[in-house]
Amino acid sequence: MPILVQKGLPAYEILKKENVFVMHRERAKKQDIRPLHIAVVNLMPTKKTTETQLIRMLANTPLQVDLQLLSMDSHKPSHTDRLHMETFYKTFDEIKSRRYDGMIITGAPVEFLPFEEVDYWKELAELLEYTKTGVFSTLHICWGAQAGLYYHYGVNKYFLPKKLSGVFRHRLTTRHSELTRGFDDEFFVPHSRYTQIRREDVEKIAEIDILAESGEAGLHMIATKNNRMIYVQGHSEYDRDTLKMEYERDLGADPDTAVPVNYFQDDDPEKGVIVKWSGHGNLFFANWLNYVYQETPFDLNDLGKAER
Repeated sequence: MPILVQKGLPAYEILKKENVFVMHRERAKKQDIRPLHIAVVNLMPTKKTTETQLIRMLANTPLQVDLQLLSMDSHKPSHTDRLHMETFYKTFDEIKSRRYDGMIITGAPVEFLPFEEVDYWKELAELLEYTKTGVFSTLHICWGAQAGLYYHYGVNKYFLPKKLSGVFRHRLTTRHSELTRGFDDEFFVPHSRYTQIRREDVEKIAEIDILAESGEAGLHMIATKNNRMIYVQGHSEYDRDTLKMEYERDLGADPDTAVPVNYFQDDDPEKGVIVKWSGHGNLFFANWLNYVYQETPFDLNDLGKAER
């Protein structure tokens, strides 16, 4: 089944050319199917790129997904035109009376700020509180994961000695999770960040399991025991060239910028990128959607009755 998006969204044409099964809502109305209602809170400045990456992942499943893009009303993006935002995005205030099967909260380039100093923190905190009863399963990515862990459990982030950038080997630390079904014992995930959360802080939280981590990149996938809240520090959704573009951008500001680890062939930017993460990335998102499909109430009005 396809992912349902608003007609005219740039990602629609891009993904159609890739033979990714997307469908606009006008056509979907003719099908008698109860789709999964998924919201994406896009905090990234490059919104069109992030939209396309996530829609590509969500479309790779037999389930029909009805997607809603969300933005923070208290922050006006400077890298995305106003018409795009007005056409394809809603604010939290516009949807807070609704219920969703799933929600994705993306990362954001605000790592150097304390959480409370981010200009949209108050609004995001209200949304994070809403996810406790308004969303069946919430997937937090990168800074979004750090923000969620801080809001819900008081887990702090810590600065790394230098930027963590590259594609790192990971291992499963909890087996038989619905989220990692079909995973190999070892798999690769891109990371790109300046901060981390510490294992010893997470281990103090009884209701959370650590599902996967890396010897070099640290904790990757964390979830509550019922998978209602999922925190992922890596970027399985990244495109082939995402780290390359980040590296070239950083190189323009600092000629000593390190080459992303284990990303280019032989760590040589001239030899091109070797993709080694997309298989497990697609599997993870498919597993998440399948879990949501199996467990979420058919009538989302019953969401508050579901076990948290």
